[in-house]
Amino acid sequence: MDANVVAELEKAGVKVEDPMRLFIPVERDEQGQVKPVGDEVPVRFGDVTAHVRLQPISALWTGNKQPPDFSRPPFPEYEPFFFLIEATAAGFCRDTRHAEVDQEFSQLYRHLVRRPDGHHKNPLFSYLRAAARLYLSLRDVSQAEFEAVAQRLHQSAKLHAGHVGSTNYFQAVLRQVLGA
Repeated sequence: MDANVVAELEKAGVKVEDPMRLFIPVERDEQGQVKPVGDEVPVRFGDVTAHVRLQPISALWTGNKQPPDFSRPPFPEYEPFFFLIEATAAGFCRDTRHAEVDQEFSQLYRHLVRRPDGHHKNPLFSYLRAAARLYLSLRDVSQAEFEAVAQRLHQSAKLHAGHVGSTNYFQAVLRQVLGA
C-alpha cells in the first residue's frame, strides 16, 4: 500500500474505498496515438480523472499472505483486484475500438506474472500493469497474491481461446465488465 497515493487521490476527489469504481483511462498523444502509461498514471473515478505517481509493482508487495486456490471460484476478497485490471482492459479495447485476441491477452497476463515491472510492445500491457500498481497502492497485497491473480487472468484468457484470432475472452468476460 502507498499512503501517499491514497492521500493524493482523496485530495483530488477520488473515492478509494471501492477499487471497483476506478479504472485507468486511455490517453493519447498529439497525433491521436495511444500513449503507454509510465510512472505518472491517470486514474478515473466517475467524471474525475486524477494523475498520480505509482511505484513499481515489486516495491508495493506487502507481507507474505498466501492466496486461495483460484481454480475454484468464488473468491470475493479478490474480486476488486480482478475487476480493476479487467475494467482497465475492457476500457482500453473500447476506447481503441480494437478487441485484442485471446492469445494476446493470455500473453500479456503471463508477461505481467513474469515481468511485473517490465515493458511490452503492446501499449495495453502498460495499462494492465498500471491497474495492478494502482490496486497495490490502495491495498496490502503480497507477491504470492499478485502472482496468483495475474496467473488466474492468464489462465482465463487462455481457456477462452477458441482459435487463432478469437476474441472470446473479450466477448465473454470483458464486455460484461463494461456492462454491454
